[in-house]
Amino acid sequence: METILIIGGTGNIGYPLIEALTKKKNVNLVVGAHNVENAKKKLAHFDQLEVKAFDFLDASTYETCLKGIDRLFFVRPPELSNPKEDMFPFLEKVKLLQIKQVVFVSLIGVEKNPMTPHNKIEKKIEALNLPYTFIRPSFFMQNLNTTHLEDIRDYHDLFVPAGKALTSFIDTRDIGAVAAVCLSEEKYIGRKIEITGAKAISYYQAAEIMSEVLGVPISYSKPSLWKFRKVMLRRSIPKNFVNVMVMLYFITQLGNAKKVAHVVEEILNREPISFAKYVADNKEQFL
Repeated sequence: METILIIGGTGNIGYPLIEALTKKKNVNLVVGAHNVENAKKKLAHFDQLEVKAFDFLDASTYETCLKGIDRLFFVRPPELSNPKEDMFPFLEKVKLLQIKQVVFVSLIGVEKNPMTPHNKIEKKIEALNLPYTFIRPSFFMQNLNTTHLEDIRDYHDLFVPAGKALTSFIDTRDIGAVAAVCLSEEKYIGRKIEITGAKAISYYQAAEIMSEVLGVPISYSKPSLWKFRKVMLRRSIPKNFVNVMVMLYFITQLGNAKKVAHVVEEILNREPISFAKYVADNKEQFL
């Protein structure tokens, strides 16, 4: 029986990953969580699961979480934007152990963007010669009901600095499902897997779909990168997080988020979750 450590198990990717893995036999799951009590409450209905304290910034939590682990899954916490200080010590600890596989959720087109934290983390994992699987998704649909929820719910506006660019949005539930397969089959070790939704749409089109599904008019105000950054900082969002968002939306404006890959269909044997379904499933939040 193998033991898998999932860091970020209560998040938009980690939770559906746990849902998928708990359906498999001969798997023990350990969830590394910053807030153990909250994680235990949210995951209480899952069997074969243990929650342990984990913090990338606290090296004392590494040993406890990594002991007896066969495979590791993690995402970069948005607030950690300096991998050399925030995450490399953890990866160096992983190197000392005989981990069979490290699955990291990176970013589509990351190889062209050396300034992103995801690029630096990928390179560190490769430099350490860890047996990796890089999952490189396009922009998360769930960014809209988390980071951008306030503008949609309160002002019925997509306040996103993406210009006229197209984005092949992917639902994080599909990312979790793909990760579960990758953690279960050896053939995915050593692969860099780009995953996207079924098609690329503009934020104008996204606003039209949201208007139709929600039954209220949603606009797309298309702010400049400068205005977006100013507003986000005014809302007391951490500066490092805002800077990473601005960088990623600048990349989007350059056209790097429009690629459509059909890997989700190949791995899951079904179509990716559509943007319209995502909006319908989160209707209560948006309204």
